[in-house]
Amino acid sequence: AMTYEYSLDDRGHKVTLTSDVEELLKVYHKELDRVTRHSDPTERIQPFDVVILDYKMPKMDGLEVAKEIFAINPHQRIIFASAYLRDTLLESVEKLNRLVEVLNKPFGKLELIDTIEDKSIYLELQNMNIDIDLIKKADLRHEQLKDTLDLLKKIKQQK
Repeated sequence: AMTYEYSLDDRGHKVTLTSDVEELLKVYHKELDRVTRHSDPTERIQPFDVVILDYKMPKMDGLEVAKEIFAINPHQRIIFASAYLRDTLLESVEKLNRLVEVLNKPFGKLELIDTIEDKSIYLELQNMNIDIDLIKKADLRHEQLKDTLDLLKKIKQQK
């Protein structure tokens, strides 16, 4: 986890590592409270841009943790890191009824960075001749970025 942390730090991301599920949920609640206190109640709040969970964790599996996080913040972006087969994982993840991404272990630092920074979505938008700088200026969250891409694809199909 440390090598990933250094790579993300180098790219200007602030990383919070937790050693177990209890600490993770405690840190998440604390950060959510802090952020909520100073914000407009109609705003969708993201205490963290992304939460990366291992599917298999001691005491509570990643799915349970994701459920807890979604219960207090349905808009949180979550990425599962797992050595399990993607299909097996996706079946379980579908039960969450939320957009959750899956990164298959082992993955490299670049793959993690690309996922966090939505590289593939930006590439797809670029291939559709969309002005990426404009999109980046809009500072959309991952969920909104994904919706934008889906919407543009639909429009394109109707032409």
